[in-house]
Amino acid sequence: MGFRGWQWTMALLGVVLLGDAIALMGLGLFNFGVVLPALIGVAALWLAWRWHALARWRAARPHRQWLWRAGWIGFAVWLATVALFFRFIGGRIDAPAERMTGAAAIVVLGSGTPHCTASPTLAARLDKALALAQRMPAIPVVVSGGQDFGLHCSEADVMADYLVARGIASQRLVREDRSTSTDENLRFSRQLLAAQGIDASAPLLLVTSDFHVMRAERIARKAGLTAVTGVAAPTPLYLRYNAWLREYFAYISGWVLREF
Repeated sequence: MGFRGWQWTMALLGVVLLGDAIALMGLGLFNFGVVLPALIGVAALWLAWRWHALARWRAARPHRQWLWRAGWIGFAVWLATVALFFRFIGGRIDAPAERMTGAAAIVVLGSGTPHCTASPTLAARLDKALALAQRMPAIPVVVSGGQDFGLHCSEADVMADYLVARGIASQRLVREDRSTSTDENLRFSRQLLAAQGIDASAPLLLVTSDFHVMRAERIARKAGLTAVTGVAAPTPLYLRYNAWLREYFAYISGWVLREF
């Protein structure tokens, strides 16, 4: 591919990535999975604009050409690791774990309640939990999530209202409304399950988003829930890959900080 082909490729990549990030920011989504693509998009547009000048800069010193190639190789290796992570997440969406019938309880993790309503990501988790609860009508359902900043409602109450409106009996629901993190979700849920006579070693179904299952399972085990099986709810398509990218870094951070 010649200079002109590479310039068009960089320009197209930049427009797509930056446009995606601006659209999500317009919806109020500001996280690393949105900001990083925006930065890559800006860099791609700058490369398209300065491609010829960069070619002259590289040609002026032999080591610059080596640095240029090393940079692209490093970027390609990073993209490969992201692709592998995405492939693993995608494989969890239709995992057979959700057909498990011997669970003692279902635990659903919260995920944002703008204006005290379930976000699309949270609604997907609740729909997945609803299907499980309907197939296993004798077990309790824990809805876990505290109060979002600046709101008067808790995630647990919004989640409970969502499920009750779709036919789940209110007395089946156990509301954990104090947590502010996944670790607290699971530690506080463990306490509430114990009050229900459900031991920490009992088999549980943990419902969360596809990108979050792997990390949530590990945090659950660290919290003492030793027989947790994650059930993946699909992330809405318009923010799926941004959420997956954010989780890529969250998983690395969790591992480094020994969250699990």
